[in-house]
Amino acid sequence: MARDMTPVLKRCRALDIEPAYLGIDKKSNRHSGNGARPKKKSEYGTQLQEKQKAKFIYGVLEKPFRNYFEKAEKLHYGTTGENLMILLETRLDNVIFRLGFARTRSEAKQIVSHRHVAINGKIVNIPSYAVKPGDVIEIKDAAKSSQRYKDIAESTNGRIIPEWLSADLDKLSGKVVAMPTADQIDVPVNAVAIVELYNK
Repeated sequence: MARDMTPVLKRCRALDIEPAYLGIDKKSNRHSGNGARPKKKSEYGTQLQEKQKAKFIYGVLEKPFRNYFEKAEKLHYGTTGENLMILLETRLDNVIFRLGFARTRSEAKQIVSHRHVAINGKIVNIPSYAVKPGDVIEIKDAAKSSQRYKDIAESTNGRIIPEWLSADLDKLSGKVVAMPTADQIDVPVNAVAIVELYNK
């Protein structure tokens, strides 16, 4: 599978994203640019950057991202931009990150891929799996007692859980209470600009 090997902090600087949105608790000491006034982006450049931000934060490549957009267009509720963000937010790997069962988004993807996650008692190893209200999500029993998850629980203990999820960090279990609304999604992405880009 294609992977972007650019260092994460460098990508964060280029896209003007705080590393915390990826679960990374550090910043680069280097400053981008050389002190010169930044060039003003064109409308297209701004729209493209918003799409790149969303793809980077959620770890989605171009083809699947377009598929999400096309699906968002066909939904009969909400705007296309809102629907796009909700589809991204309800990916299983993102939910594992939001619940505090992984320190970073990339670790969440790895945890799912390594078959450590069960939904309603059944192992699911597809990071893009779409969760739905009522789903009970937990780290499988065989992995719960490992040092890895003790370290994760200690590291993410202060993380704020979104209102549309409930979590029991001690039991490494959580539940999808409802579908997220657009105002509950705190990623710094202008979804309207992405819609405008695809509709050109």
